[in-house]
Amino acid sequence: MKREEVEKFIAGLVTPLLEGTDITLADVEYVREKDWYLRVFIDKPEGIDIDDCQFVSEKLAGVLDEKDPIKEKYYLEVSSPGIDRPLKKDKDFAANYGKKVDIQFYSPFEGNKELTATLLTHTDTEIQVKKIVKGKEEKNPVTIERNLIAIIRPHIDF
Repeated sequence: MKREEVEKFIAGLVTPLLEGTDITLADVEYVREKDWYLRVFIDKPEGIDIDDCQFVSEKLAGVLDEKDPIKEKYYLEVSSPGIDRPLKKDKDFAANYGKKVDIQFYSPFEGNKELTATLLTHTDTEIQVKKIVKGKEEKNPVTIERNLIAIIRPHIDF
């Protein structure tokens, strides 16, 4: 299976395991670094703790052992997506409307490789933001094609 197929298949396995809990599936990544990693990111309103990760890991490991969908040797990791997780799904974007986001581009957009902005709306192909320049939000919204964006994350003020 291709990476995307593995991720979709695993998401289909994890979702039923979470029924009856307040835990939701945030994302699945199947990536090769030095070794292969199957990363399952879970979330819940009050935040994830180690017991939640252990619960999901044990349940999922049992299903993976039974179904054996991945032929390569891999490491299973279950964790919280973290406060700075990239926005990928519609619900991630919608949850950040009206909030600051950091955008990194594949190549410069209006002369910048990075931009901090307030996220207004999104579609499958574009986002609309108000740019923040020198700490101040500009008045006019800007539409940015999503295929120009390498990554978009919630902005974290320190």
